[in-house]
Amino acid sequence: MKQDLIVILDLGSTQNTVLAREIRELGVYSEIHPHDITLEELRALPNVKGIILNGGENRTVDGQDVTVGEELYEAGYPMISIDYPQSKCEIKYDVLPGQEILRKFLFEKCAAEANWNMKNFIEDQIELIRQQVGDKKVLLALSGGVDSSVVAAMLIKAIGQQLVCVHVNHGLMRKNESESVVKVFRDELHANLIYVDASERFLGKLASVADPEQKRKIIGGEFIRVFEEEARKLEGIDFLGQGTIYPDIIESGTKTAKMVKSHHNVGGLPEDLKFELVEPLKQLFKDEVRACGVELGLPHDMVYRQPFPGPGLGVRCLGAITRDRLEAVREADAILREEFAKAGLDRKVWQYFTVVPDFKSVGMKNNARVFEYMVIIRAINTVDAMTASVEKVDWDVLERITNRILAEVEHVNRVCYDMSPKPPATIEFE
Repeated sequence: MKQDLIVILDLGSTQNTVLAREIRELGVYSEIHPHDITLEELRALPNVKGIILNGGENRTVDGQDVTVGEELYEAGYPMISIDYPQSKCEIKYDVLPGQEILRKFLFEKCAAEANWNMKNFIEDQIELIRQQVGDKKVLLALSGGVDSSVVAAMLIKAIGQQLVCVHVNHGLMRKNESESVVKVFRDELHANLIYVDASERFLGKLASVADPEQKRKIIGGEFIRVFEEEARKLEGIDFLGQGTIYPDIIESGTKTAKMVKSHHNVGGLPEDLKFELVEPLKQLFKDEVRACGVELGLPHDMVYRQPFPGPGLGVRCLGAITRDRLEAVREADAILREEFAKAGLDRKVWQYFTVVPDFKSVGMKNNARVFEYMVIIRAINTVDAMTASVEKVDWDVLERITNRILAEVEHVNRVCYDMSPKPPATIEFE
């Protein structure tokens, strides 16, 4: 393996991701693992150079103190603890140490090398993929978004024609999204691509379902069923590739942190899953995923395209999905993306989209009273998707977008702009 590894054990800290990123900024690869990792599991990780016990305010779960196994202290790894008063480490800190202290721990105590970079990360993941998959085939859910596109490129590099890409049109895609996916991946990148139009099937399953968590689980579960059906038509499919990234895992809940929301590729997977997962990006943050895509040679427009949740417009058509609101959010989103591109905001703003709530407001059209939906615009900037700030869009641009939406999108009489940062809001509404 190319990269040394520092293991961060989560003992209730709310700053695990901050610590992981600081270590990576010093050039050493770091991963976050649960507090109850066994010694056998720890030794199975490649090139472990040291361990950080990272405690914090969530160190008590269901009335029980979160602890590490006693055998870890005798394992021979250099260790420090942060805000963890049960700790038996020789070196303890009450708060997250600064970079100079981290630097001494990494390079003096652990003798780690500053060899964390995307080239080495990709080479390591390719080696791990080949070891995991062998001569079997991998079925990949290819949405065409950044995460799945980067996974596809990495898997193609690792196993070539052993990869089978499946693009499922669940009826919740952005305008012309599926057509674009087929064009880029089948026609231009020559991927082994299977296209499945399951829009009616998904919309039928989602009929009258208003709870966002239930929607996500239905979409995630149905995705797996579609893949299973496609896999039965093929031979030797034992693995499911996924574009899971680290914020997906964090927001879906850990052993010491409550769930923010489940992600279809984390919380929505059925218990009787018949595939072993291949998730080479699951320890990366969003900006690192993009850097990985660039290193893999993907086109810039693909790597920096708008993030799109796995459940698609299903979590932007708030509440129970109806076809009129689904079409409204799809058309409004297309207008927003077109106008942001014209204004040069598509390269400046990290993520922007529209949502349509499941309630109406009174308005006037053609000198008559109407009762129609509203469109909410959201535009935010972030580095790692863990926090986000609101983009201050020029008033003339917002006015132009508003006028187009009100004139061109049916069943809409009001446009609003969301001014909420993350936290306390999340990036998506559901």
